[in-house]
Amino acid sequence: MAITPRPLKPGIYVPTVAFFTAPNEDLDLSTTALHATYLAQAGVTGLVVQGSNGEAVHLSREERNLITSTTRRALDSHAPSAPLIVGCGAASTRETIQLCQDAAASGGDYTLILPPSYYKSLLSTKDLLDHFRLVASASPIPILVYNFPGASSGLDLSSDDILALAEHPNIVGVKLTCGNTGKLARIAAAAEPGFLTFGGSADFTLQTLVAGGHGVIGGVANLIPRLSVRVMELYQAGQVEEAQRLQAIVARADWQAIKGGFVAVKSALQTYRGYGALPRRPCVVPSEAQATAWKDSFAEAMEVERKLEKQA
Repeated sequence: MAITPRPLKPGIYVPTVAFFTAPNEDLDLSTTALHATYLAQAGVTGLVVQGSNGEAVHLSREERNLITSTTRRALDSHAPSAPLIVGCGAASTRETIQLCQDAAASGGDYTLILPPSYYKSLLSTKDLLDHFRLVASASPIPILVYNFPGASSGLDLSSDDILALAEHPNIVGVKLTCGNTGKLARIAAAAEPGFLTFGGSADFTLQTLVAGGHGVIGGVANLIPRLSVRVMELYQAGQVEEAQRLQAIVARADWQAIKGGFVAVKSALQTYRGYGALPRRPCVVPSEAQATAWKDSFAEAMEVERKLEKQA
């Protein structure tokens, strides 16, 4: 296994959104650092850049590296032991390996790899698994498998597929955004110690933990990091009834994030924290009416988040 100085730990990881400046949609690195600092100070376990929330498909290779290095520097100042995971999925094995090399050089500790899906009709299961194994063998840092059928033309790796990949020494975890908790339970029960199984959304944090998973990588935690962490803390402390109450609040907020995607999350960040609304085209800033609707839909969770922030 490749060596990284920051162990991958159970917990709550946040796939951060990308930030841009008007009018040319240039990278906003100062806000990138500001947001990473905010999340680190909120107590999350680690961050993910270039995930589905991070508009990776809108970024050049150089921009990806700048976001990675900027985020790593912010973490080093406020949470130096926090792992940084970098999304490195690409359509070809060759480019995926290059992105992994870039991620390591820019300060990433782990990579997150979607299955290549553009030519999925031409790929056998063996071809897909060989892709991950070749990337893992060439990557200078360990990798996590990212199973997200919605972002992979419906391609959905089975528990058998993921457990086969878990045997590779440089494949150390999986993010399951498929939402299949049966699959999660099978992987968590059968994988060797050291392989971490993460839910891919904060709306099933408790389900993930009960099934033996190690935490979640959830986009709504950009908005409610303390609340997301608190659900896991309560469960670990045996306060299941209170964890269930807060999980319901998180799930209602996450449903808005799922429906509106990163545009909804960025709109709410602008409303509640004063930065971040601008996406890259073809995605656009929501109308005033839509922004107000999203503000209202996240209000319940944000009220709890603010209470937790005051208590900190």
